[in-house]
Amino acid sequence: MKIGILITVGILWLSVGHAQQMVSEKPTNFAVTKAVIYVDTKEAELVQTSAQLLQQDIERVTGRKVPLVHTLDKIRQNVIAIGTMEQSGFLKQLVTAQKLSGMTDTWEAYQIRLISNPSPTISQALVINGNDRRGVAYGVFELSRQLGVSPWYWWADVPVKKQNEVYIHKNTQLQDAPQVKYRGIFLNDEAPALSGWAKEKFGGFNHKFYEKVFELILRLKGNYIWPAMWGKRFLRG
Repeated sequence: MKIGILITVGILWLSVGHAQQMVSEKPTNFAVTKAVIYVDTKEAELVQTSAQLLQQDIERVTGRKVPLVHTLDKIRQNVIAIGTMEQSGFLKQLVTAQKLSGMTDTWEAYQIRLISNPSPTISQALVINGNDRRGVAYGVFELSRQLGVSPWYWWADVPVKKQNEVYIHKNTQLQDAPQVKYRGIFLNDEAPALSGWAKEKFGGFNHKFYEKVFELILRLKGNYIWPAMWGKRFLRG
């Protein structure tokens, strides 16, 4: 285990239920390792980071690193398109072509759809679209979970399900959103147990520590953290 101590974690989040199964072990026309991940450079940092983590998750599962691109001008293969309709040029094109429609105004909602022939050179696009940046992240991490990467892969050493190849179901289409507005965790026993461990692993309660904490929260479809560091304050940078 990467954690040499027991951390009591209080989690306030509502499961969004059993989402449609997107990933198939049987071959389809959409092999994940044969695709590219696309995200527009105009997207928020969280959307960019989610795309990078998906790239890492696919590599964890298959051992192969798929390309991460910011333009589709020269792409002649299937695409995993990640973003929001407000910022993604590709998603805007799909809306104009009436191949993609908007969602409700629900906060942090996301939809995942497999679209055929989204452009003359692309056969299929798996679109992960969010109402906002966290909605995008929740959609990305739902795909990661179905690929075989647990939200607890780092904190609890949950094994990643290894496969040579994974495929996307041809009828993939789902839409979801959290039903509780604020969902998060409270880190208990900050000192001396957690503070000692954080100092040993990260040099203290710094950005490296919180990158892992925030990633866990997002993978659990959370959006809130209650830090209480024995007289220390959690400062926004």
